[in-house]
Amino acid sequence: MNRFVAIDVETSNSDMASICQVGIVCYEDGVMTNEWSSLINPQDYFASINVGIHGITKRDVKDAPVFSDVYETISKLISNTVCVSHTHFDRVSLDKVIRKYKLNPIETNWLDSARVARRAWEECAWKGYGLAKVCKLIGFNFKHHDALEDAKACGAVIIAASEKTELDLNGWLTRVGQPIDLTTLNSVSKVTRDGNSEGELYGQILVFTGALDIPRKIAADMASSIGCAVGSSVTKKTNYLVVGDQDVTKLAGKEKSSKHLKAETLIGKGVDIRILKESDFQSLVDTVSC
Repeated sequence: MNRFVAIDVETSNSDMASICQVGIVCYEDGVMTNEWSSLINPQDYFASINVGIHGITKRDVKDAPVFSDVYETISKLISNTVCVSHTHFDRVSLDKVIRKYKLNPIETNWLDSARVARRAWEECAWKGYGLAKVCKLIGFNFKHHDALEDAKACGAVIIAASEKTELDLNGWLTRVGQPIDLTTLNSVSKVTRDGNSEGELYGQILVFTGALDIPRKIAADMASSIGCAVGSSVTKKTNYLVVGDQDVTKLAGKEKSSKHLKAETLIGKGVDIRILKESDFQSLVDTVSC
């Protein structure tokens, strides 16, 4: 996993531009590196239902900055990065308040952690994907409806989903645009297969890691058809590690999966493991199958 930021806002009333608090958290390789939050004077009224949710009142923000005062800070934190929010609310609120104050749009790549949760955990696919329920599922405790706390919760969801599925940020940006399919919901989770005894590579052990273009279950069936047993972890007995094309080119070690790093460590110790790009794996299957 590489760099991303998580953001959450609270509003003073039903107008999504009435932001009264912003929280932003920065992450790198799954570790929180920076956090920032501020109360905001929305220059608007406070509805009792909103106050009942987040507890922020007009008195609390009397001396707080207006949004235009903190715009540059927010822009520096989220510009040109992957910005995570839970559902569309925070993204729309930010867009509306920027328009309200006639500020320049902030260029960022949005990722919805609710859509991630619906594709990472079967129990969240059609219900139970609210932030509090997802965090209960992953065991993350936080104070709901505090912007900074909620932003940290969004970050925790992304990290947990990536650890469960081995999809990195680029993989999730692609996956959230695809339909929810319960038959392949866990297609990037641990998948094992016995090798076809008639296959040319029978007796070889292959392991997948990273974000693949094809569903993991289909890739496992392909490997099995040519004789490879598919393992869930890298060991001294592993012969092939198949890595997503976008992942195999990464140079920063921390951006590689734990399986990728372990394979490289074992190779350094003399273990004969061949690391293949997904496209090369598909070519291997095509060649052996002919």
